Amino acid sequence: MGLDIRWPIGLMFSLIGVLLTGYGAINSGSSQSLGININLVWGIVLIVFGALMLLGAVRGGKKPPTV
Repeated sequence: MGLDIRWPIGLMFSLIGVLLTGYGAINSGSSQSLGININLVWGIVLIVFGALMLLGAVRGGKKPPTV
């Protein structure tokens, strides 16, 4: 079956991560907690997770099915 849930999950988290990182970079002084820009940090975390999902989807699609 050709259904791989990693593609939409990876794209969604990457897109949200890019938006959140951009917002955190533009509004660097507004959302600080203990001196840490929360939006910027979590945006980077979401980008990394989305990239790992996309990497898994690309690598998982190259294996031929075994019978």
